[in-house]
Amino acid sequence: MSQYYQVGEQVLWNPSNGVSALFLRSADALAPETGLPTGLGPMENDECRIDLEVFTAFVSALVERYERTNHPILHALMEGFIATALVLVQRGGAEPHRSERDGWRDVQVSGLAAGLPEGSAGRWAELTARHARAMPHRPTRTCS
Repeated sequence: MSQYYQVGEQVLWNPSNGVSALFLRSADALAPETGLPTGLGPMENDECRIDLEVFTAFVSALVERYERTNHPILHALMEGFIATALVLVQRGGAEPHRSERDGWRDVQVSGLAAGLPEGSAGRWAELTARHARAMPHRPTRTCS
């Protein structure tokens, strides 16, 4: 069995139920770090609707939180979720937002322009590319 993460009719990801449940719980666990809603709707009938604008703001705030610390355990706990979430942002056609506080600049991540902190683009590009290869999706979902 699997579940669908969608923006409109565009399927961004089609993970197994177990992976999907862990991803949603991780988003809920990380939300207090940003003070923002996740942008992930409830899982209903094996579908999670993503509010791309809200989700992108959430992911951008997580990247900013990650970059503000050098704590290795916090980094380890956040990296997998952020890389997975960045794939969804990219597949949705959005870009992480620039931080006005930290003066981020535009850099290339996996061929798409993205507002990630200077110096972190290579790390995120590598992690995001690795995650994208392991994340099944179908551009559109057909119901039978």
